[in-house]
Amino acid sequence: MDSLQLLSSAEKLGTPLYIYDAQIIQNQYKSLKNAFKGKDVKLHFALKALNNINILRLLKAEGAGLDAVSIEEIYLGLRAGFLPSDIMYTPNCVAYSEIVEAINLGVHLNIDNLSILEKFGNDYGSTVPCCLRLNPHIMAGGNSNISVGHIDSKFGISIHQLRHIERIIQHYGIQVTGLHMHTGSDIVDADVFIRGAELLYEAATFFPDLQFMDFGSGFKVGYKEGDIVTDINKIGAKITKSFEQFCQTYGRELELWFEPGKYIVSAAGKLLVQVNVVKQTTSTVFAGVNSGQNHLIRPMFYNAYHQIDNISNPEGEQKLYSVVGYICESDTLGYDRLLNEVRVDDILSISNSGAYGFTMSNNYNARLRPAEALFINGEAQLIRKRETLEDLYRNEVELELLK
Repeated sequence: MDSLQLLSSAEKLGTPLYIYDAQIIQNQYKSLKNAFKGKDVKLHFALKALNNINILRLLKAEGAGLDAVSIEEIYLGLRAGFLPSDIMYTPNCVAYSEIVEAINLGVHLNIDNLSILEKFGNDYGSTVPCCLRLNPHIMAGGNSNISVGHIDSKFGISIHQLRHIERIIQHYGIQVTGLHMHTGSDIVDADVFIRGAELLYEAATFFPDLQFMDFGSGFKVGYKEGDIVTDINKIGAKITKSFEQFCQTYGRELELWFEPGKYIVSAAGKLLVQVNVVKQTTSTVFAGVNSGQNHLIRPMFYNAYHQIDNISNPEGEQKLYSVVGYICESDTLGYDRLLNEVRVDDILSISNSGAYGFTMSNNYNARLRPAEALFINGEAQLIRKRETLEDLYRNEVELELLK
């Protein structure tokens, strides 16, 4: 999508607007699939990154499966047409009743807790296969919010508890068909994956019935010019080689799985916002927009950088601005950005908003969540209506005694 197409989309559908480029999503999926030459790698898209039914159907057409972390995400996947066998369910700290519901739906179950594993074994024994999520105790990504494989993480069963796992499995006759790890996000070093993989390879000696290994994801994408990004082809070559060697040692060919989210959809998304006010203080010029952390929380939550461009004034003189939102909190989308001169009503484009943008949006300050659009076949198509005030109080129950 070029600037003129983005401006046209904003004029047609209004702002704030999330808009995703279908071609970029398809290209990213293919590039990851092709990075593992000689292996029919299984890619399960992480719904938590972006869960609109049209995005899911677009990826289903490419051959993707899904990685779900909640029962609600499972139902979204089934609604989009995915078979239960295409969905991996990786819950964390959920009620056991939710796990039972997922089992009844027939999805792959990924267990990351010893007490749940024991309860599962007692109820299902060898009748329902499962995958185990192991914590390799590897720090990845450099940020505790996005690194989930370290020793203090709530995710996964410690790699050092394999003997305990073995006892539970033998006692209940549990059939473990897969091993899983996910060390975190923004991984650029292939050796991080290899170190984790080697731990899974060692763990595999405890599990004779494996059918697949799931190495998670965490491939780093670029957010600004000069960013270090994951060399996906290098990682693909290294992992393919190590996995083939493992399979020879294990005695049979296993499936290789990944669960990408950000890598597939991040670069495909833009958040289009309109400038409400240009406000100069003693130290800063603020460009205040009709959006904020309620629509894109990543800059506040992760200190994430998102490229911001003034697409309404491409020839304007560059000046320094802090782009802020309309939420009654510290609500900065970008500090000290060189932008073409910003004027009231200009449209700003916030890049790399395809992952963890809309799915993390909320109604703080009673603000409404934005519309979503998909740019496909040369045209922006609405794929989610903008919320209305009625949506905000739809589920409230008014008490008669307070009327």
